[in-house]
Amino acid sequence: MNTMLNSPVVREQCAQKLQSLEQQARQLSTFVGLDGFVDAIIHVVDQRHNAESFQRVPTISRLADRIAAAAGKSTNIELVTQQTKLGGNGPIMANALSSFGLKLTYLGALGYPNLHPVFDDFAKRNDVISIAQPGLTDALEFDDGKLMFGKMVQLNEVTWANIQARYGREPFLQKFKSSDLVGFVNWTMIPYMSDVWELILKEICPGISGPRRYIFFDLADPQKRPADHIQRALQLISGFEQYFNVILGLNEKEAYEIGRVLGMNTEDHTPDGLAALAKSIQSRLKINTLVVHPVSFALAVSGDDVPMVEGPFCAKPLITTGAGDHFNAGFCLGKLLGFDNTLALLTGVSTSGFYVRTAKSPTIHDLANLLLDWPSK
Repeated sequence: MNTMLNSPVVREQCAQKLQSLEQQARQLSTFVGLDGFVDAIIHVVDQRHNAESFQRVPTISRLADRIAAAAGKSTNIELVTQQTKLGGNGPIMANALSSFGLKLTYLGALGYPNLHPVFDDFAKRNDVISIAQPGLTDALEFDDGKLMFGKMVQLNEVTWANIQARYGREPFLQKFKSSDLVGFVNWTMIPYMSDVWELILKEICPGISGPRRYIFFDLADPQKRPADHIQRALQLISGFEQYFNVILGLNEKEAYEIGRVLGMNTEDHTPDGLAALAKSIQSRLKINTLVVHPVSFALAVSGDDVPMVEGPFCAKPLITTGAGDHFNAGFCLGKLLGFDNTLALLTGVSTSGFYVRTAKSPTIHDLANLLLDWPSK
């Protein structure tokens, strides 16, 4: 049985390390892509009291009941936009990395030929290159999860040819070869991402030299993609281990999906069962690190040990869309700073915990404060 590792002593150790390495973090460089979305965060109206006030539908199951009851008839469902913000796994993760003080270059679909205004502040603080129009997401948020309705045909423009034509092969090469962390996320929604990876492995990676650096991958809910597509993506991700320390990030649902595609036992949904599955996936892919982040805890596999770390519980989050991307940013920060998996997991769950409470990306100072003043359940 695996033990959840999260005590005041460990949290204090993590906070002290973060504080002592804050200046070092500012010297780190990151190169992230390739998606981009404009996110509308939406509540669904259950009962409207007046023009300004309404009671929202609290759970996905309650909405499902209402939709099911409309079968054979019809119904009206009112949606109220709470905020419109930068979205996509890449921009959200990159924004969090930037908030830590890391030097960031972002390449993706943020508006072409002109940047979409929702990304203006992001572009002012970072080196941003856009090669396509962003996708659009309606994120319906509930107490028990979220429903993401995406319009993403624009991401068909994210290709190796357009990267070279609209950014440049040489600028891409320089960032890819020199950044301390490279991140490729949202594979599921970018139809040509596997082709991009294959060409990078063939044309760019053989010329890489110097110390090993980190490369992070996030598939982003691959359920809708055929099994052979997923298998190809995993094979390509494994191929990068020759040149980088590969980190593959999965949420709980994605871990079971990958397990099924790889023909593994996915019946045990306990934390120990998930840990065993993660260990099997990491061993099969032969990558440096596999990290899995369910809602209430996270685990990582780099060898025989599978540390698990509980996150700070939040009964009423201000926002949930982007929580996983914040976890990924925090975990990568920990690995870049030389943390072991336990402390990197703690940095990850603290980053997502701060974000869902405040709807803001934390600084390293914010993380340290959260670790030292851990929220009670």
